[in-house]
Amino acid sequence: MLRLSSFSYKQVIVVRSDLGMSKGKTAVQVAHASLMAAERARGEHHSWWKGWLEEGQCKVVVRARSEAELLRIEGEAKAMNLPTGLVQDRGLTEVPPGTYTCLGIGPAPKEVIDRVTGTLPLL
Repeated sequence: MLRLSSFSYKQVIVVRSDLGMSKGKTAVQVAHASLMAAERARGEHHSWWKGWLEEGQCKVVVRARSEAELLRIEGEAKAMNLPTGLVQDRGLTEVPPGTYTCLGIGPAPKEVIDRVTGTLPLL
């Protein structure tokens, strides 16, 4: 079994825990955030993206308590020049249109991404 410490790169997806989304809805939102952030990394930090792909695409899913916390985390990640993908739902199923549901950060070097997300609890 591989340990998280054996990776140089990772991606973190931050999910709002205050929305009460079903497991299926949460899974889809996490997938959106992962792809959005990875595509941004591919264009802006190609070596990070490539290293992450070669290592097996390590992902960690954590939670934020509110929209305000999610947006604060996004601001910190952007200030550190980390690739991000903020998901704003269309509102067709469980949440109102325009709701921010989750945030993808990275892939990026794990030491850098941990400065922003290292204290967040796992989902």
